Amino acid sequence: MTGFADDPFALAVKPLVDAMGGRMLAPEEAGEDDVVLAWEGRDVLAVRLPQLADSLDHILLALERKHGKPLADLDRKAKQEVVRMLEARGAFAVRHGVETVATAIGVSRFTVYNYLNRST
Repeated sequence: MTGFADDPFALAVKPLVDAMGGRMLAPEEAGEDDVVLAWEGRDVLAVRLPQLADSLDHILLALERKHGKPLADLDRKAKQEVVRMLEARGAFAVRHGVETVATAIGVSRFTVYNYLNRST
């Protein structure tokens, strides 16, 4: 980030952009699919949103940081909670989402489906 990095609005939205796995750009660098954010009548920054598959990877990494260890090292109950949270966030709408999550938590696809069925 350069130029707009010190803007109070940019500083305020940075944690949200980081949590989404997005990237902040100067407004003039915005592409067709980027979101330009304005404050008090002027464009302050643009946000480049991640692809859905990249978002899932970003969410999985954030969960590992939150738990302080690889998701595969969690106990069964914690893995079930992770699967429920990921379902609520739409992780399984992403192509290969079940496979990606299964690999991350160290279980089979069948087990992920079982966890999903239990939560309903």
